[in-house]
Amino acid sequence: VGRSRTVEQFLLSAARKRAFQVIVVESAPSCTGHEMAANLTAANIDTVLVSDAAAFAMMSRVNKVIVGCHAVTANGGIIGRTGTRIVAACAKHFSTPVCVVTGMYKVTPIYPENHGDFNLLGSPDDVVRFSNSELVRDNIEILNPQFDYVPPNLISLLITNQGGNPPTYVYRLLGELYDSEDYDIEMPLR
Repeated sequence: VGRSRTVEQFLLSAARKRAFQVIVVESAPSCTGHEMAANLTAANIDTVLVSDAAAFAMMSRVNKVIVGCHAVTANGGIIGRTGTRIVAACAKHFSTPVCVVTGMYKVTPIYPENHGDFNLLGSPDDVVRFSNSELVRDNIEILNPQFDYVPPNLISLLITNQGGNPPTYVYRLLGELYDSEDYDIEMPLR
């Protein structure tokens, strides 16, 4: 989904040992997937670029979904690029495993209780140009969220620089990374 430097490096490294095809979702409106597809193609990796709307249609051809993230939450969910949750839900429908490639420094002790707290809104002009004054004149609220929360039940494996773990193992990783006295927030018992 879009461009992730971590996923790109993962795929470039994997391409040295085996041949595979990558389907990149363009991640509109930023369309960073275009850059990802161009970089993978330049490395001679068979790459297909599809629109966000085609994710469900293409999922039947996919045997693994590999995504990056901005953070791994304390319950094993992730905060990822907008569109990641849709792709993960499509993968669950087709029983396709979802692997999240990330560094351990992105594991956080925060629980995603209110998803709006961590989301940022991008410029509405990226979605609908201001020059299209009909929509602006009709007082339509245009939102451009930058992140999605993907719950742990949609994730199969977290691949970090310390190895692969299921999302249910994040509590152990947190115990290794943080002391309970270091938490700024009171952690609910789960």
